[in-house]
Amino acid sequence: MFNNIYKGKRVLLTGHTGFKGGWLALWLKTLGAQVAGYSLPPNTNPSFFEVLKIDSKIKSVFGDILDVKELEKVFSEVKPQIVFHLAAQPLVRLSYAEPVLTYKTNVIGTLNMFEAARKCSGVKAFVNITTDKCYENKEIRRGYKETDPMGGYDMYSSSKGCSEILSSSYRRSFLKTGYALATARAGNVIGGGDWALDRLVPDCIKSINENQTVEIRNPLAIRPWQHVLEPLSGYLLLGQKLLEEREKFAEGFNFGPEKNSVYSVAEVAKKIIKYYGKGEILVHKRDNLHEAGLLTLNINKAKKRLGWAPSWNTERTIKNTVKWYKDFYDGKNIEGLTFAQIKEYEENFAAGR
Repeated sequence: MFNNIYKGKRVLLTGHTGFKGGWLALWLKTLGAQVAGYSLPPNTNPSFFEVLKIDSKIKSVFGDILDVKELEKVFSEVKPQIVFHLAAQPLVRLSYAEPVLTYKTNVIGTLNMFEAARKCSGVKAFVNITTDKCYENKEIRRGYKETDPMGGYDMYSSSKGCSEILSSSYRRSFLKTGYALATARAGNVIGGGDWALDRLVPDCIKSINENQTVEIRNPLAIRPWQHVLEPLSGYLLLGQKLLEEREKFAEGFNFGPEKNSVYSVAEVAKKIIKYYGKGEILVHKRDNLHEAGLLTLNINKAKKRLGWAPSWNTERTIKNTVKWYKDFYDGKNIEGLTFAQIKEYEENFAAGR
């Protein structure tokens, strides 16, 4: 996988206590990387980080990316060759309640990361993970291309648009004398182990397990749903290319599903109930907070430039996601299943290339 580029590489991963970061930490470990994580403690109970005992598998440091002194200390100790930056305030709805925190974390925190990496001479590549919501969303049917303008209606989305602009400016200012910096924009990621608030799959799973009606706010909203391993494979492939060919791939890339795998919120909820074997849906009255109705990505650039393509359709994604949660709540070997799903994905990914 990935030309064995990560075997023995020193990798710093921020946000490793989160859902996506936890999966990436485990995958990097299986690839032979020397992984160090820097993040705030997990903020959900249960959490993927604690369930999979990730702190026993990698070097784990709890800290804030707004703490410059601690951040630079970690860079000095780890001496990373590549950085994957996932630490963020990732929730749209929370950004309405905490706009200052959202901007501090997603913009100033990212700038702190860039600067800490620049002061660390061993860093060769940096992948900044943003979001599909960084684009100025005009509710159009065609998927957004990497050349479309940045924007964002809500504070979370606009903060990620700012992170993209910051990345572009930083890259042009310091690429020739520093590391290769790229950004990765992914859609709505689902998979086992996500217990964050105000997310469709965790909300559905919680309701089903508590024998309550599954309430959804915006049933017709279209999102680019994908299993967590899909964008992570894109991040890892992009990291490989940065390490091998530097500025040739120091750009922004979209990672999303194929057009025929884009489902509405209601369709995904129904599929979750189908594979769980129980549950009912109630459309909950919407509040006044703005949420995009239609958002899809154009992934042609990742296909052509990186040779990346999705491996699992939405049906398989939902099926594997539900199995993870069912096995967890049934007390089965969830660590074994997690690594088995990584292995299964690797085989499909390799076959597709």
